[in-house]
Amino acid sequence: MSDVSHTIQPSGFVSLVGSGPGDPDLLTVKGHRVISQAQVVVYDRLVSPEILAIANDDAEMIYVGKKVDFHYVPQDQINQLLVDKALEGKQVVRLKGGDPFIFGRGGEELETLAENGVKFEVVPGITAAAGATAYAGIPLTHRDHAQSVQFITGHIQKDGTEIHWPTLARNNNTLVFYMGLKQCSHITQRLMENGLSGDTSCAIIENGTRKEQKVFTGKLNELAELSKQAVSPALIVVGSVTDLHDKLKWFQES
Repeated sequence: MSDVSHTIQPSGFVSLVGSGPGDPDLLTVKGHRVISQAQVVVYDRLVSPEILAIANDDAEMIYVGKKVDFHYVPQDQINQLLVDKALEGKQVVRLKGGDPFIFGRGGEELETLAENGVKFEVVPGITAAAGATAYAGIPLTHRDHAQSVQFITGHIQKDGTEIHWPTLARNNNTLVFYMGLKQCSHITQRLMENGLSGDTSCAIIENGTRKEQKVFTGKLNELAELSKQAVSPALIVVGSVTDLHDKLKWFQES
């Protein structure tokens, strides 16, 4: 009777990890653990050096950072990279700033993994809207100001698809725009066209939760001018909760 040998395929795994908005102390305990154990770390531009330093010395570090109008590695190649590394049997961490499921394209990456039979997990991170506003002393909701909050991407879709602006242009509501610095004129125009007063308070938070954090406050009709003072990464907050910044700010900005 002849022996039959079987080749056992290695079992790779991907952890999709949110690193938080900037302050490395906001990384979760689980995020710290899986980063330290990873054999491969695929990371974005906004992940801090302090968090990258958690990876072990033998880990393969792969930069796939993105910024406005420039993608170092196209998204479809990132998706395939994660698949390839996992199928090599590697323990992979896909490391993103903020939370990977809030404008982080984490869902798209996991869809590709699922389609290729790769096992994965998600380790949430503190999203920029929660972290940056907290460090700026701006509560997203407040009984006297806002009973709802909405997170909106500032990117304009290539096919021209617009969000439903009348839904956003309401009082007693906080709007948080991600990646909207270049679209401030458009945001202002569309909100005011749909009934939101130009006197509505707003803020731009630059480098939220980092020592370089800056907060610019003003009115909606001044938003485009305010944006000229700020640099990316920046978050735009529209709503009367931003009036509380001067009273509640606690974080020492450099």
